[in-house]
Amino acid sequence: MNWSVPNLRHLRAFQAVAENRSITAASRQVFISQPAITQAVAKMEAVLGVALFDRRPEGVFPTEAGGLFHDRVERMMRHLQTGVAEALRASSRRGGRAAPNLDQMLTGVQLRALIAVAEARNFSLAARAVGVSQPSLHRAARELEHLLAVPLFEAASRGVTLTRAAGAMAMQAKLALAELAQGVAEIEEWKGGQSGGLVIGSMPLARSFLLPTVINAFARERPDARVAVVDGPYEDMLHGLRHGDIDLLVGALRDPVPIDDVVQQPLFVDPLAVVARVGHPLAQNPRISVADLARYPWVVPRAGTPTRTHFERLFLGAGLAVPKALVEAGSLILIRGLLSASDRLTIISLHQIRHETQWGMLAPLPFPLPGTARPIGLTMRRDWRPTAAQARFIELLREAGRVIHT
Repeated sequence: MNWSVPNLRHLRAFQAVAENRSITAASRQVFISQPAITQAVAKMEAVLGVALFDRRPEGVFPTEAGGLFHDRVERMMRHLQTGVAEALRASSRRGGRAAPNLDQMLTGVQLRALIAVAEARNFSLAARAVGVSQPSLHRAARELEHLLAVPLFEAASRGVTLTRAAGAMAMQAKLALAELAQGVAEIEEWKGGQSGGLVIGSMPLARSFLLPTVINAFARERPDARVAVVDGPYEDMLHGLRHGDIDLLVGALRDPVPIDDVVQQPLFVDPLAVVARVGHPLAQNPRISVADLARYPWVVPRAGTPTRTHFERLFLGAGLAVPKALVEAGSLILIRGLLSASDRLTIISLHQIRHETQWGMLAPLPFPLPGTARPIGLTMRRDWRPTAAQARFIELLREAGRVIHT
């Protein structure tokens, strides 16, 4: 069974059997014959390698594995219901008319087509990405548009753009497929096989010590688990988190929380410092002024980041112009190289330069930065439920945070 393009009809049949404890009742609920339901469940059991139901004279009851999978399928279907509702709401001004229970009429092929077009913004590129012909993908996408009775795609100079309805539906479709993937991973964990995995969005403050420490500890416990670490601008990673491409973000927390469908959990508090190479001319000055700092070139994060804001406030608060000789960089390797070979300064987290300080390469200058301590922690989807492996990784992050805090 191809879980990336799920047979939603089979999954609905499984869900109905789990809820009704009866194949006969499930057949009436989803309008599928009893033999077809029995065949669908048997096929899922064969692919998953577990019994999903315990067949008894008094009924059909989910096994422990079946209960785990049922919970994921329920969560998946709720995302599809939400997607349909949000798509219709987003297009209400267009006069869309649609039949009731639309989520029950969606197909996995339609969802995959929508997601592919949403990511590629081009029907030909989307078809190539999922390995189907362009006419087939175009037909599935247009069938979904016809089913919802609202416009989903609009022609653009270099492909297509998504309407608000399509954007809302695509987001929930991706979250639905993410839930299914979580369900398959949980079954594998339950069987004692692969320990699943997770995708982490890493912000700069987590890359030098926190994440390497935790990933190594996690790998020792679960050597077959898959861990993928991605980085990039915060806005891009937040988008990936909210759309199910990333499981959690690790790094500096935002105040306020950027959007209400994510939650933040602090691990430790990390102060900023003005940092230079060991032996910098200012290192022996016990009374460094802001004017002293302004005389040197700087390496700073990109505009809009919390650290960059602190940097600019440092000079503006003293009535001075922000220095012009700036290099914008987020790579610690680049920052280390620039500072080590020059008299440049940077403003950076003390946690982030932990190794450089231990190696005698960089050191904070005796210049206090009150009010710059920031919480470092996790950002997750509000309704996300981690697998056992993912929950253990989070537990290890909390343990490491307590060690750093002390």
